[in-house]
Formats: sequence, C-alpha cells, structure tokens
Amino acid sequence: MTPIRWGVLGASNFARDKMAPAIHAAHGAEFATLATSSSDKAAPFAAFAPGLRVHDSYEALLADPAIDAVYVPLPNHLHVAWSIKALEAGKAVLCEKPVGMDVAEIDRLIAAREASGLQAAEAFMIVHHPQWQRAKHLLTKGAVGKLRHVNAAFSFFNNDATNIRNQAAAGGGGLRDIGVYVMGSVRYATGQDPVQLDYARAEMDNGVDLFADMGFAFPDFTYQAFTSIRMAPRQEVHFHGDEAVMSLTCPFNAGVFDQAEIRISSPDMSVTIERFPRVNHYVQQVEAFGRAMQGGEPFAWTLEDARGTQSMMDQVFAAI
Repeated sequence: MTPIRWGVLGASNFARDKMAPAIHAAHGAEFATLATSSSDKAAPFAAFAPGLRVHDSYEALLADPAIDAVYVPLPNHLHVAWSIKALEAGKAVLCEKPVGMDVAEIDRLIAAREASGLQAAEAFMIVHHPQWQRAKHLLTKGAVGKLRHVNAAFSFFNNDATNIRNQAAAGGGGLRDIGVYVMGSVRYATGQDPVQLDYARAEMDNGVDLFADMGFAFPDFTYQAFTSIRMAPRQEVHFHGDEAVMSLTCPFNAGVFDQAEIRISSPDMSVTIERFPRVNHYVQQVEAFGRAMQGGEPFAWTLEDARGTQSMMDQVFAAI
C-alpha cells in the first residue's frame, strides 16, 4: 500500500521526542509535513526526517493536498477544534489525549468524524502495547480468578508555572494529563464501565488539580486510583482477584519509567513474570492507525472509548 503521508500540527516537545520519530519509523507511514512558524523548532524534526516540508501555519498544513493524516499534539483545550478542522479539510486525525475537555466536546468530534467518513481517534498508545493486550487476555481467561478490586497510581513532579500542565486555561492538571491512563487502562483491560462514583477528592491550585484521589464501583469490582503532578514518580496498576494478583509495574511509560512487566502473584507465594522489552507503543499505534485507514482493521481505541474515560473524568471534576 502507498505510505500514509502525515502532517504534525505544532512543534511540541512531545511531538519532537516521541510521536514524530514514531511516524518516521512506522511501516507504511511518512512524516511529510510539520506546521510551525519557528525555524528553530523545526530544525530538530528535519534532522531525523530529511526532506520534511514545513508550513508556517496550521491552516496551511490542513490545506496541503499531499497530506493524508494529521497528528494533533496541541494543548488540551485546542484538541477538538483543530481535530474537527482537520476532518473538514479531508484529513484523518490522530489526536493526543485527552481528546476533549468534556463529553460534550467528544460528542462534537464524533459527529464530525461521522460526517467526514474519515478515521479519527485518540492517541491512547498503551492499548497498542503487547503488555496491555496480554493483560486484557489474562483477565478474560481468569488468570486472577474472580476480579474483586483494582487500584492504580500515576504521579510525577512538575511545578513549572510555564508548563501547560500547570495552566488551567490550557486544560492542565493531573487528571487530564494522566488520569486518562489510570481510568482508560482499567476500562480497556476489563471491558467494563463504572456504575457509580463512590468518592473523589483533590488538592487544587489556581484551577489545576495537583492531586486527585477517586473511587468508582464497577459491575464486578471496586476501583481506587490517584494522580498527582506534585509527587515523586510512580506508576502501577494492580488487578486483585480471589485467586491471584496481577500487577503491571510500568504500565504507562514502558521502556522509559521502567521495563514493561506483568507479574502474577499466587497464594502459594509463587510469582510469574512476563516481560516486554524494546516495544515502541508509539510506532505500534501509528501502524495500527494506518491499517485502520487503509485496510479497515478495527482500531483498538475509538472515540467512543475515549468518551467513556472522559465520562469518568467529568464525574470526578463535578465532585471536586
């Protein structure tokens, strides 16, 4: 098949360090165009992608007929508006998480996707990693017995006032930045959505959640999680059943925070460990998106899936 020609809206650090290199490395993809008015910001992209074309505006990139798909890594509050503009310009869209600021925004994007007939999805890369695909399979096969409880944690320290994670107007805060992981991953692995919010509390500063703790009731298990952007780095998810505990000790930043592993601890104190080294889930995501665009293969994380996570987040925000 002809490689999908990708354009990237904006020269964010994340796009430079993770997603643009992943597009460049992915089979069946071509990192063709970047939109930025800064030649200094464009230079690191051009260094690994010879022949890269640079547009000086987002509008110019969307008007480029030589682009098939657009990756949107803009600040959170701009995701839906520019994703819709891309769809209206005839481009498929892979938008960074969280794809919307609330459920109503995602509903607008779903409507735009349906009207365009194009592929559009949230860049929730972990579902393309074999670690999470295996975890989902193990739960389905009853590896922990009857699942009774899930707890998840994700934290890091960032008190840089100039960083968008600390700016309420840009959709900052821990819940939007990393809450999608502690919520979405559990929904993906179990195939369940919560039936009610049991509690939520948060530490806020200038409209930004620095810490959030939440509990939900799912149909078959209870759930507790916390996020923080003012605590030492930590990430883990535990699925606690009546026969075993399945733990993911590097569930979200595989290969960066630590090596991706699944550990199953049994009552006899035996531990089974499965490791997943050298897997780039960003590359996996781009390749899966391409197969969905060109071959009709189901994409592992739809806008409807993102909407389910956003519904949980909306409930937490309403409570705090």
